[in-house]
Amino acid sequence: MNNSKETLVTAFALFSLFFGAGNLIFPPLLGFQSGNMWWLVAIGFCLSAVLIPIFGILAHAKLQGTIFDFGKKVSPTFSLVYSVLIYVICIVLPSPRTASVTHEIAILPFFDTPYILTSIIYFSLVFVFVMNRSKILDLLGKILTPAIILILFAIIGITLFTIDFNFGATKFASPFTHGFQEGYQTFDAIAAIVVGGVLIISINLKNKEADYSSKKVLIRKAAWIAGLSLFFIYLGLILTGALFHGSFDATISRTALLSGISLKTLGNTANLLLSILVSLACFTTAVGIVTGTADFAKYLFKGSDKAFLITAILSCILGVLMGQFNVNTIITIAIPSLMFVYPITIVLILLNVVPDKYASVLVFRTVVITTIIFSIPDFLNSIGHPLATEGGILEWMPLQNYGMGWVLPSLLIFLVVNLVFGRKS
Repeated sequence: MNNSKETLVTAFALFSLFFGAGNLIFPPLLGFQSGNMWWLVAIGFCLSAVLIPIFGILAHAKLQGTIFDFGKKVSPTFSLVYSVLIYVICIVLPSPRTASVTHEIAILPFFDTPYILTSIIYFSLVFVFVMNRSKILDLLGKILTPAIILILFAIIGITLFTIDFNFGATKFASPFTHGFQEGYQTFDAIAAIVVGGVLIISINLKNKEADYSSKKVLIRKAAWIAGLSLFFIYLGLILTGALFHGSFDATISRTALLSGISLKTLGNTANLLLSILVSLACFTTAVGIVTGTADFAKYLFKGSDKAFLITAILSCILGVLMGQFNVNTIITIAIPSLMFVYPITIVLILLNVVPDKYASVLVFRTVVITTIIFSIPDFLNSIGHPLATEGGILEWMPLQNYGMGWVLPSLLIFLVVNLVFGRKS
């Protein structure tokens, strides 16, 4: 195979599978609210929305299996429960959100139709693409992704060359941690372990004769190219939002801000171009999520094509049902689940990336258990439970006030177990 061409096509496909609804609507508002601290917010955001997800793809390059392989060192039962939980979250929250964002930005400016109609048409098309999954890599990599990137660079480029570099004051008490946690809402770390499996299977379908090493190299190169693309686009969108700090009302919504920036930069053609951008970006992500979920069901049921079909149908039905809610409602519903499952996902990704000698079974089990325990306060805080709110008994935990109370305990356990039991485990 042509290595350079294959790498670029795979990288573009990976980018498009990552780049969905949250990737479009979160960075501009982050920049808009971050003011002169936009760069610090951008660093935090890109850590959780770019670096960790790319590590997830690198872990897939190493494992070349399914999401189940990420947690099997903890225990098969844990891995199964975690895998099912991740796929349920994906088909109930980020997948339907792509339909809601498409409706608010791409449909409402032209047609006064209900959310449910958009969701029905949208997920009917998703189902068609999922059932033709062998063509996913070529279609995404050669056609859709270049269109997305061109429109985005047009918006960012016009902003950088026409707007004065003046910034307002930041609205965030802790810009870095706010950016880091906002990266959770992109679902990109979760997407990495979900669409990474789609990538592996798609590569296997196209290159049946490729060996483990060549596929590992291909995936790694594609991961870094996709990651750099995401990084520059996020950086550009956050900076763009910051530069427009005085152009819109302070209470503007995420989707309205994106539409407003597009109108000011692209002029009268803004609505049409933005509609194309949103539709493509959201649609490709939904296809990746549903395909990944159906792949996992097929894996669980010993390669059953019937399991793949049923899961794809159910995923699209759930997408229709949840897609009738507006974007802000879905974002609000997502926060508690993300505060609990995202730290576990980050830890599993990192443990699968580090050399095996530092990631024994004992290390996996102790670090994951520690992460679960210390993620509970963040979950409780997200639902307003008194144990974790101001004055609660858990307030003493390091970084707890920033929603990152799990970080130091998990890192400490990782170091201690490796230092004390490394040679024995």
